[in-house]
Amino acid sequence: MISVCILGAGNVATHLFNAFNKSDKVVVNQWFNRTIKPLQPFKNDVEIIDDLAKLVKADVYIIAVTDDAIFDISKRLPFEDRLVVHTSGSVTIHDLDKKLHRGVFYPLQTFSKDVEINFANVPFCLEVLEKENLETLKNLAEAIGSPHSKINTEQRQTLHLAAVFINNFTNQLYRVGHEISDAKNINFDILKPLILETAKKVQSISPYLAQTGPAKRHDKKTIKRHLKLLENKMHEDIYELLTKAIKQTHGKKL
Repeated sequence: MISVCILGAGNVATHLFNAFNKSDKVVVNQWFNRTIKPLQPFKNDVEIIDDLAKLVKADVYIIAVTDDAIFDISKRLPFEDRLVVHTSGSVTIHDLDKKLHRGVFYPLQTFSKDVEINFANVPFCLEVLEKENLETLKNLAEAIGSPHSKINTEQRQTLHLAAVFINNFTNQLYRVGHEISDAKNINFDILKPLILETAKKVQSISPYLAQTGPAKRHDKKTIKRHLKLLENKMHEDIYELLTKAIKQTHGKKL
């Protein structure tokens, strides 16, 4: 049995708690947040605290807070030489206070608090400074059914950057598509099978080979027609930039 204390009450912390709470191989000793109110719904399932001085001993302390708060919380921990990890994709392992056994337990996935997630589809990127701690993090990931890989800081930060393009930027493009369809009273649901097929396609072929559309075909008439239809200057700028990128990728003259 692996004992854990969670620090933070955001999306990642909440999903981790739910996953750990369902596992028969993990026990959550405590859940800390600087304000107790967000943790109140879980008070019957775990000891909730808002004072770091009350933290009890655990095998792993998981800091799942905003990137800017990671160092401060690690520095304020009232102990040393215990395994403390953060869940950030971009913060280095050395941003944790050096009095601790430091590690990273980064789940490469998008989390929304009210959307249930299957941790079998959440790969964890693991990083430690002391080799003996790697096994603990591997066992913790496996306890909730998650795949895992040993990744160094540079690789993790690169993955996080790629994930911003793949997830955050793509989702913003969904939002643009939603705005365009809404403007003409078109139900966005009509586009959802296309979203799923696009994501499905890159499971079997590369994004380069999966590319279709007027920019790849160098279809000037369609591109001109699309730009004329756009009523939002920012949407027009995005269309022109991505069209230019696709043309460049696929060897078309700009």
